[in-house]
Amino acid sequence: MVQGGVWFDRLLMETLTRSDQNGLQCKETHNNHNTSQKHVWGPEVTSGQHKQEVFEKAPMHVAVMTYVGFGIVTLFGYFRDFLRAVGLEKRNLAQEREEQKDFVPLYQDFENFYTRNLYMRVRDNWNRPLCSLPGPVIDLMERVSDDYNWTFRLTGRTIHNVINMGSYNYLGFAENNADHLETVADKMRQYGVGVCSTRQETGTLDIHVELENLVADFLGVESSMVFGMGFATNSMNIPALVGKGCLILSDELNHTSLILGARLSRATIKVFKHNDMAHLEKELRDSICSGQPRTHRPWKKIMIMVEGIYSMEGSVVRLPELIALKKKYKAYLYLDEAHSIGAVGSRGRGVTELFGVNPADVDVMMGTFTKSFGAAGGYIAGKKELIDYLRSRSHSAMYTSGMSPPIAEQIIRAIKCITGQDGSTEGIRRIRQLAQNTRYFRTRVKKMGFIIYGNDDSPVVPILLYMPGKVVAFAREMLERKIAVVVVGFPATPITEARARFCISAAHTQDMLDEVLHHLDEVGDALGLKFSRRK
Repeated sequence: MVQGGVWFDRLLMETLTRSDQNGLQCKETHNNHNTSQKHVWGPEVTSGQHKQEVFEKAPMHVAVMTYVGFGIVTLFGYFRDFLRAVGLEKRNLAQEREEQKDFVPLYQDFENFYTRNLYMRVRDNWNRPLCSLPGPVIDLMERVSDDYNWTFRLTGRTIHNVINMGSYNYLGFAENNADHLETVADKMRQYGVGVCSTRQETGTLDIHVELENLVADFLGVESSMVFGMGFATNSMNIPALVGKGCLILSDELNHTSLILGARLSRATIKVFKHNDMAHLEKELRDSICSGQPRTHRPWKKIMIMVEGIYSMEGSVVRLPELIALKKKYKAYLYLDEAHSIGAVGSRGRGVTELFGVNPADVDVMMGTFTKSFGAAGGYIAGKKELIDYLRSRSHSAMYTSGMSPPIAEQIIRAIKCITGQDGSTEGIRRIRQLAQNTRYFRTRVKKMGFIIYGNDDSPVVPILLYMPGKVVAFAREMLERKIAVVVVGFPATPITEARARFCISAAHTQDMLDEVLHHLDEVGDALGLKFSRRK
């Protein structure tokens, strides 16, 4: 067995060799820049049966009105601050404490202003408390505010049978079926609910080993390692793979966990335009030619960092082209499949299966169990040498508690169901049902005249709302009709691209989707949200 330190030394030597080779190729690729881009990476390139994604732009008057809307609420915010300063408007208790001279402000000036005057006015649309499992239908605890959303109080009443269009429950495994969860209950009785130790010490159980072998087999790679938290799987493992003297090329729409992990690594970070292979190739070529800043030495490692499905756009990574690029320039590829594993592919194996590529061509495969598997935690998968190295170097493995045994059993149960190892066809039925629901919902929404983003295979369906007032009105009106939706606006999205994000599940029935579409059509007409100019 190759030990972690030996593998790292071997990896370092290999990457230095790769960088030197790239340096020799630099002049040649620079001279052939226009030819290679035009021949391979032009916008007309498609991968297999999946056509190029196109994001429709809003009409000019919508963009203008969006800026005007933000301008108006900002002006009113400054006016209210003036009234508070002269004592004509009452301060909230939290504001008064923050403004005390001997009390350190919690926010910077603009964050304080934005939170106080914009977010607080509309925050009833977020953090709504549930009192049921997050399945296709949920129960919400009713709450009201007497001070313009600064505080809430529960009324004691429950809003029943609300259709849930906001959870990442892609395959419907967030369920409470006693027959299905019998093995999970057995493992909880056998092991308890926690291991109270790190994996390095006494926190590795036989159920963890079973799960890691199952994940590796499911993904078609040599080995895998599981972690108790999905966010930490990225943020705590990336610093173990790259460091000072390395280069990370990151998609501009990558998740916060990837961004945090990249920053913690102390590697140099360059951002390329979303799914833009021509821009990525230019950054690769320029980086290899110029080398590290100031010294111009070859990079120790170059790692391309992308997601399988982007949770805010619903777009799918252009994986075949990425693999071709990383091979051409001898870089490494880090693929985050948090939203794609289990959700796409004919057998739920994610984007590698969706595009028919070899999983071995992806150097680091990452994913989470919090979505398609109805559990918690995440995984890193790839070559055995990589996983052995992480076991001794990963902060998430060395300093955090091992995965809870019932959680591990839930993931095992879900994977065995997906692969048919439980002796049923329920898993493949759910995968096909999700694909059918996704295409049906996307087709109907497009025909209604909404602008939506994303790939036709993506169960994440963002519907563009744009104007801040309409975002708030949309969320409140849909809840009145017993439909729970997630709305997202600035600063989580660009200021002119506020949206509602619908997440499709295999657990959604045809009647549920039809009811959602019916109300969506009515609300879209009432609020004037059908901005698409396509026929």
